[in-house]
Amino acid sequence: MFPVNMNDVLAEAVWIALTTALPILFVAMVIGLVIGILQTATSIQEQTLIFIPKIVAVLVSLVAFGPWMFGRVGDLARLIFGQLERFVR
Repeated sequence: MFPVNMNDVLAEAVWIALTTALPILFVAMVIGLVIGILQTATSIQEQTLIFIPKIVAVLVSLVAFGPWMFGRVGDLARLIFGQLERFVR
């Protein structure tokens, strides 16, 4: 898909930003929800307990989804830089 004007490029950039951020945000949300439920069930009200598992889960998901995410962003960058002369007038 080749964007024809700057609005299409911006729309594509926003869409890629949303779709590449979604897996990491989803993993963080699920881990936070699971730990929150476990804290409620066990009556442990330590607020700092959630940070280490969430950080580890986000790092693991970055390793898992990183090539796909950076591939999409790299494709968009190559597309934009490849057509730069069309947009600079």
